Amino acid sequence: MTRSATPSTASTGKAATDKTPAGKAAATQATPRHDRIADAALALLAERGLRGLTHRAVDEAAGLPQGSTSNLARTRAALLETAVRRLAEREAAVLTPPEMPDAAGSGPAALADALSLGLHRSLTRHRDLTVARYELALEATRRPELRAFYDRAGQRFREALVAMLTAAGSTAPERHALNVLAWCDGMLFTCVAGQFHATPPTRRDLRTGIEELLTGLLGRG
Repeated sequence: MTRSATPSTASTGKAATDKTPAGKAAATQATPRHDRIADAALALLAERGLRGLTHRAVDEAAGLPQGSTSNLARTRAALLETAVRRLAEREAAVLTPPEMPDAAGSGPAALADALSLGLHRSLTRHRDLTVARYELALEATRRPELRAFYDRAGQRFREALVAMLTAAGSTAPERHALNVLAWCDGMLFTCVAGQFHATPPTRRDLRTGIEELLTGLLGRG
């Protein structure tokens, strides 16, 4: 999540900015087959839930010949791991490198800016991706092998947050990272699947909430 490590959204497909049918078709053709399959799996998870995620359904959603998904991920466990891997890649690209605070010396204000922007995009542009993440997270509680894979995929986000909290002056960055992640996840769930799903907060409201949280955490140490 530092400026040198976070992938740019440009790396996920420039043609995606073209909303015309021709532009969408070009973007699909330009996307590697394994990414098309993983993206289709994530879209199905958001639309139909885990019951709707089958190899045949992914082939159809990706516009690929039957058997394509099985060639990439032969088992259901492998398909879920493919989805988790792609989820981590796409969530890492929600913010571009210039939008991320420098872990070497940014303060709470820069961190609040970045977190609020990422949350707002996850609640608006990437809402389906957020729903897919919760589907996978819940399934990971029932599949130990997926749990380990899911945790490894998310470790880099936790490590980056710990680094930025340390740079912001935290004297207990691991504990504070838990608090910040819990706040962010709670906000996402509440505004995607909970009581506030119909009225998500504005970017300004999210920034105010995060800044209040950071002020309390960093002020107490």
